[in-house]
Amino acid sequence: MTTSTGTLTGPLWRTRVKLAATASASNWRLFSQSLLGRFGLVIIGVFALMALAHPLLMGTVWDKRIYDPVVGYDAVASEQVIVERVTDPTTQIDLDTARLRGDIDAQVGDVVTQLLQPAPPSRAHLLGTDPLGRDVLSQLMASARAAFALGALAALVTVVIATIIGSVAAYFGGITDGALMRFADLVILIPSLSLLIVLSGFFTLGLLHLGIVIGLLSGFGGTAIVLKSQALTVTVKPFVDAARVAGGGHAHIVFRHIVPNVLPLSLLYMVFTVTGAITTEAVLSFFGLLNVPMSWGIMLNTTQINGYLLRGIDYWWLVIPPGLAVTLLATAFFLVGRAMDEVVNPRLRSR
Repeated sequence: MTTSTGTLTGPLWRTRVKLAATASASNWRLFSQSLLGRFGLVIIGVFALMALAHPLLMGTVWDKRIYDPVVGYDAVASEQVIVERVTDPTTQIDLDTARLRGDIDAQVGDVVTQLLQPAPPSRAHLLGTDPLGRDVLSQLMASARAAFALGALAALVTVVIATIIGSVAAYFGGITDGALMRFADLVILIPSLSLLIVLSGFFTLGLLHLGIVIGLLSGFGGTAIVLKSQALTVTVKPFVDAARVAGGGHAHIVFRHIVPNVLPLSLLYMVFTVTGAITTEAVLSFFGLLNVPMSWGIMLNTTQINGYLLRGIDYWWLVIPPGLAVTLLATAFFLVGRAMDEVVNPRLRSR
């Protein structure tokens, strides 16, 4: 018996691996046909490299006292000409400001040396420094790690909850289906951003808490309804009836037959959840409602509270890098999700 079992297990294991490899290769060929999908994947790869490179640079190249994204500081000095009307804030200073800074005898035309914060891009700081003297590039790279961590956590929670809820509702139907779907409708009615703003007033929200809350709202909400629809098409398949006739229990049928067939669509919505998580974190951090050491939203918040947000042309390095990072990474995950949609849904594939 042992020998027979061992003989059967080996080929069966190899067969499953070969089938999985064949399916993965086929799905990749379909995905690679989407130009937008490949473009999104490249953008995600760039941000992933930034996230991985930051701790390496901090440990080998950058001085932590200068390039630490939270407590780093570099006193950048600059010579500025005193003028009556400033046209270039990086090289000019008005007379009143110069005198307020301590040079009482200053006159128009004099050249003064001032600490320049925020400092424009230079060889030492490729994207300049923020109003607190911290390197913007270091902050941008460190924030990429926070974005990936938040997105992964929110997506994982969403997939686990929505897949189980949708599969259970489709399999049992009746009262169970009605109760779960009405609860999902209730979650959809709740404005998620408003709820998170209220929660931030009662609790200290960090990335971990935010990822869990976003995952719960998405998992119990619209994603569960969509996955339940997919699970309904699986419950009427002959192999489900065969498993039931063979004596398979409810848990066995749900987790061994329904969930694996719903999982591809679950992974698709997992990608879309990452997009929502990144943008939500940026909004909450911009308003100062999250307890996060550094993120793209925090970078914009620092710019805003120091009065540089509406002076974006003169201080572009404070606004464009974090704003563009949020936009690009969220868009990249959306594009990848759309390309995956063509893989999961054959009706969307180009003929």
